[in-house]
Amino acid sequence: MDLVLRDAEVVDGTGGPSYRADVALDGGRIAAIVKEGAAAGCQRPTARRVLDVEGLALSPGFVDMHAHSDLALLRDPDHSAKAAQGVTLEVLGQDGLSYAPADDRTQEKIRTAISGWNGGAPGDTDVDFDWRTVGEYLDRLDRGVAVNAAYLVPQGTVRMYAVGWEDRPATAAELDRMRELVAEGLEQGAVGMSSGLTYTPGMYADDAELTELCRVVARYGGYYCPHHRSYGAGALQAYEEMVALTRAAGCALHLAHAAMNFGVNKGRAPELLALLDRALDAGADITLDTYPYTPGCTTLAALLPSWAGEGGPEAVLARLRDEESAERIRHALEVTGSDGCHGVPVEWDTIEISGVQDPALASWVGDTVQELADAHGRTPWATARELLIADRLGTTILQHVGHEENVRAIMRHRVHTGGSDGILQGAKPHPRAYGTFPHYLGHYARELGVLSLEETVHHLTGRPAARLRLPDRGLVREGHRADLVLFDPATVAAGATFDAPRTPPTGIPHVLIDGKFVIEDGRRTDVLAGRSVRRTP
Repeated sequence: MDLVLRDAEVVDGTGGPSYRADVALDGGRIAAIVKEGAAAGCQRPTARRVLDVEGLALSPGFVDMHAHSDLALLRDPDHSAKAAQGVTLEVLGQDGLSYAPADDRTQEKIRTAISGWNGGAPGDTDVDFDWRTVGEYLDRLDRGVAVNAAYLVPQGTVRMYAVGWEDRPATAAELDRMRELVAEGLEQGAVGMSSGLTYTPGMYADDAELTELCRVVARYGGYYCPHHRSYGAGALQAYEEMVALTRAAGCALHLAHAAMNFGVNKGRAPELLALLDRALDAGADITLDTYPYTPGCTTLAALLPSWAGEGGPEAVLARLRDEESAERIRHALEVTGSDGCHGVPVEWDTIEISGVQDPALASWVGDTVQELADAHGRTPWATARELLIADRLGTTILQHVGHEENVRAIMRHRVHTGGSDGILQGAKPHPRAYGTFPHYLGHYARELGVLSLEETVHHLTGRPAARLRLPDRGLVREGHRADLVLFDPATVAAGATFDAPRTPPTGIPHVLIDGKFVIEDGRRTDVLAGRSVRRTP
C-alpha cells in the first residue's frame, strides 16, 4: 500500500453515523477500510507510509457545485483558496458565461464581459487562451491543476456564438446551431448546461429556446443549472419557471445559489421549499446549492437593465456615456427596478465595491456606492455610472440583500448541496471564496447545530457526486478515488471574514487528491493532481 491513515474517524459522505477505522490508499484509490473492532484475524493494513490521524475526521473531498475558478486554476497553480478548504472538485462554466465554446470574435467579448469575475480581460497575458472548444479547455486542465474540475456548457456564451448580443428570438437556423454547440460540449465531457438569466445575452432566450436546449442536455444525461430570472421581486415565479421548463424537457434541474433575497423575500424560504417539495414528490429530479452567507456577489454592470446590454460591452459603455440613455438606465435601476437587479429598485447602501479592474480606482474598494456618493457630494447613480465607465464594466460588488433565516432553512433541505459561488478577483472579495466549506462545518454544524456533522459532509460530498453522476467519488468506500479531507471537528473554521477575506481556514491539516497530498500539515504542497472530470456516459 502507498499510505495508511491510522485511527481515522470516518465520516463517509452517506450521511450515516461516523466510525473509527484504518483507511489504506494505493494507486490513487481507497484500497481497504478496516473498522475498529473488525472480526478476529483481520489484520490492520500496512503501507510504505503510515500516518496517525487519531482525533481527525476523514471525509471525501468537498465538491464546490458553483465555482468561478475558470481562469484561476490556469493562472494560479497554488489555488489555496479552494485546496485549503478541502475542495477536491469544482464545477465551472457557471451562470451561462465562460470561455468555451468560442471563436476568436466571441472570446474577446466574453473576456471583457466577465473580467470582473475572472480577470482575463483583453490584453491580460496571464493566461494563454489557446482553446476554443469545451474539449480543448478540458484538455488544458488535464495538463495538471490544483484541484479537479467539471464543466457546464454556458448557455449565454452559446447564444453569443450563434445569435450575438441581440435581444430577439433565435431563428430556426440559430437554434439548430445552439443545439449543436450544446451537444458538442456534452460529447466532449461537459456535465450539463448553465444559464445566467439576469445576465446578457443569455437572458434574451425565452422559455421555448431554453426548453429545446434542455432537451439536448437530457439526451446526454446531464443537468441544467440556471441562475434564474429573479432572486428578488419575482423569485418564486422564476423558480416555478425553471421547474416547469425542465419537466417539459425531461431534464434534471440543479438550482444555482438558491436564495430568497431582498426585503420582499424576508422569511419566505418555506414557500420556496414547499414549491420544490411538491415538484419532487411529483417525480421531478431537482437539487440545489447554496453558500452559507447572506450577501451576494456579482458585477456592478450586472445590475443594469437587459436592454442596456444589447450589443455587448462596448454598446453598454456607449449608452452609459450618452446622457439620455444613462437617464433611462437610472430610472430603471432606482424607480422601476431593473431585471438585472431582480425587479427590485436598487438600494445603493447595500452595494459595496469589492474589486476593480483598474488599479487607479483601488480607493473605491470597501465602501458602498452610497458612502462614496456622500463623500464626494454626488448622487449614487452619478457615482456608479462614473465607476462603470472608468473601470470598463470590470467592477465587482457585494450585495447585502440576504436573510439569515432563509439561508438556514434552505441549507436543511433534502436536496441541498454546497457551492461557494466564489469570485477570486478584487481587493476585497466575498469571504465565501475562501471560507464556504469550513464555515459549513464549523459555524453551521458545530456551533449552531443547523445540521449534524454527518449531514453536513453528505451535503458537501456524496450528494453532489450523485448529481454529477460520478460513480467513484463522493464517498469513503473501497475502490473509490482517494480524494479525501482530514479535519478536526472541534476546531475547523473559516478564517476568511468580510474584513480579511483571504485568511485561510483552520482545522484542515491534510487534503489529498488522487492519493497525493495537496495540503499536508496545513501547508500547500507543489502537487498538481487535479484533472478534468468529464461526464459519465
